[in-house]
Amino acid sequence: MANREALRELQTRLASRLQAAKAEGANVSSWLAVETAGERYLLPLGHAGEIFPWAGVQAVPYTHPWFLGVANLRGSLMGVVDLGGLLGSAVTRTEQNLVDSSLLALNPVLEVNSALLVDKLLGLRGTDAFISSEAPGETAPDYFGTRYTDAQGALWQELNLQVMSQSPVFLSIGV
Repeated sequence: MANREALRELQTRLASRLQAAKAEGANVSSWLAVETAGERYLLPLGHAGEIFPWAGVQAVPYTHPWFLGVANLRGSLMGVVDLGGLLGSAVTRTEQNLVDSSLLALNPVLEVNSALLVDKLLGLRGTDAFISSEAPGETAPDYFGTRYTDAQGALWQELNLQVMSQSPVFLSIGV
């Protein structure tokens, strides 16, 4: 119950900050910052949907390990993808560490009933939060955008969720 209240409070704070920034005409944050499998990612706000606490996921047989199964999220049946696993990290999930995780539904405009499992929500970020950037490497997936470095030296990878949600890797959940 405490997780739901904390998540609701985070969503309220994020919405309030967005509204305040729009009202002031300030530089509006363009990404939701998340961490999963020890890596930091920037997800476009326009591609992100509602945030949910970890909920029971019904496993689906004969799928890749990164496809955790399906969940009923506010009346919609959604496939749940472990973002870290999809991006190639070997992630060991236990019920204990899943309790602190969140499910980020993809925006309905992407026309994919999916949610991403992320370990931590780190708030909103704009380009002003970073001191340098570089283009993705030649071997990076199509959905990798710019790679940023913040003032503390942490690396952040931008992900284009629209391109990712239409990629053959994402759409091919079966083994």
